[in-house]
Amino acid sequence: MILQALNRLAETEGLMDDSDFEPRPVAWLVNLSQEGRFLGFTSTHAPPTGNSKKKGKAKVLRVPREKARTSGDYAFFLVDKAEYSFGVDPEGKRDLEKLGIRAGLFREKIQECLDETSDPGVAAVLAFLSDVAQGRQDVPLPEDCLANELFSFIWEPDVDLPVHLRPRVKEFWKNSRNSPPAPGLLSMRCLVTGKPMAEAGLFPPLKKVPGGSSSGISLVSYNAPAFLSYGLKSNENAPISREAAEACSTALNRLLDPAWPDPHQPGLSLPKRNLTLSSDTVAVFWTASEAGAPLVDILADLLDPNPDRVAETFRSIWTGRSPSDLDEDAFFALVLSGAQGRATVRDWFESTVREVAANLAAHFEDVNIVRNTPPPQGKELSPRLALGLLIQSLAPFGSREEVPSHLAARMVRAALSGAPYPLAALQRALMRYRMELPREQDSKDWWKTKNLNDARAAIIKAVINRRRRMSGGNSPFQEVKPAMDKENKNNGYLLGRLMAVIERMQQVSLGDVNASVVDRYFSSASATPRAVFPRLLKNMRHHARKAKDEPKSAGTAGWLENQADEIMDGITGFPGFLDLESQGLFVLAYHQQRKFLWTKKEDRETAPKA
Repeated sequence: MILQALNRLAETEGLMDDSDFEPRPVAWLVNLSQEGRFLGFTSTHAPPTGNSKKKGKAKVLRVPREKARTSGDYAFFLVDKAEYSFGVDPEGKRDLEKLGIRAGLFREKIQECLDETSDPGVAAVLAFLSDVAQGRQDVPLPEDCLANELFSFIWEPDVDLPVHLRPRVKEFWKNSRNSPPAPGLLSMRCLVTGKPMAEAGLFPPLKKVPGGSSSGISLVSYNAPAFLSYGLKSNENAPISREAAEACSTALNRLLDPAWPDPHQPGLSLPKRNLTLSSDTVAVFWTASEAGAPLVDILADLLDPNPDRVAETFRSIWTGRSPSDLDEDAFFALVLSGAQGRATVRDWFESTVREVAANLAAHFEDVNIVRNTPPPQGKELSPRLALGLLIQSLAPFGSREEVPSHLAARMVRAALSGAPYPLAALQRALMRYRMELPREQDSKDWWKTKNLNDARAAIIKAVINRRRRMSGGNSPFQEVKPAMDKENKNNGYLLGRLMAVIERMQQVSLGDVNASVVDRYFSSASATPRAVFPRLLKNMRHHARKAKDEPKSAGTAGWLENQADEIMDGITGFPGFLDLESQGLFVLAYHQQRKFLWTKKEDRETAPKA
């Protein structure tokens, strides 16, 4: 089903309209005279952005589609690296004999084309390369040329048309790739298209999979006896035609690329269809037809951890349409993890655009929570926390390198399908909130830590509320609201509110201290309240008396005492320990009460009730 959906995407977006050519970045154009004399190189790199000294991206051109290059020597047709094109290694690491062999293979393919087409542009290229091989012409490579950058050839009379795109050359390449097999060889049927085929095609490599090799990794491959069965060889175990394999890999590479070139509008890119979840995991998504484009066009920005993009997108999340107006078009999402050998499918999700839109609306409501993070200067906070930020918050200090891939995949599924969020997300959010709360005082990382803790609190709220709804009315917890809720009488929730009041009373009495009550006692208070709260309350009363002796703080101290007394009226006792969900409620209440206490009086009075 995955490959069939990818094959349909290739057809829908016209990715295989010219199936014998594919888009690839070509860094250098080799300019040749009519007779094949070297006229110089032209760089296709875009100008560097800002003050960057790095080269910009190379221009993407349509080049002959080739099979994947493995460990053996294999030259591409008319577009290749310097070591194949000229027999020169920019890094100076290759053996000269090996370079000579590779350059010879490159010329052999061009000779075959010339023999069949007699094309003058091809003749000029071959004459030039023969001169280079014999030392009659010198090719000083550009100083900033990299070993993996591609070279293409421009024949002077064509001005700017690459030789590999000359009409007779294109026809030669198409014919060489598509010679029909003898009827007796059509012994298998393609599992994707159902059409008969002579042999199973190799699945071209996937690029830009996080954690994978820069040269690409396979989604479908058989390279060891353990993967074979019934005497079948290699990809015969999953027979897919070359055409289907190329279409599927092209579609998946398009989804993985943040700016895949539009096949119908040169110079423009197709919309982004992916979200990086961790250092080795990515989610891609698409719909069966263009009818679902309004949702998937904004989905990448909506789930991105960039707050500016989320804020801009969220204002028009349904582009003026409610979920009930959206289409029944099929929606697909695929989560992949990369390794050096092959890609791992973490999850595969199928639904409809309408259902996904409704589930996303529910997800963003579930993670809606008051923010303790102040907005950056001159900007605003996004109305909801992006899924990418939520997933990052589950790792120490928000490091993508330490996000568990399986947990990231389950978070994506929960957001898209409406399924329960994984309980492991609650555990990790609790642990990271407690561990990193003291870092909020760090002058260097305070904003980032506050933002991550907002995300962790949002996850805790979402997990508890969704588990409660799906318990069939058997949950002992009431629905947690986005802001502080005075009607919530859960013991864990009340204790979290009390902790925030105790912290604020200490700050009013003593000002900023090296080790606050939260730094020293928050973790134990949220897990084993009976062990610490009696001491904390005793200290709070002492701090209240001290603060009341100062005219500037007396009013605030009295108000905080009233807040503490009101909370204490609902507490039935200090339990020896709190279970996981009660610990989550403790953190949520602390987070919400803290926001309430630090809000100006006039803003508290005009704020909408939770």
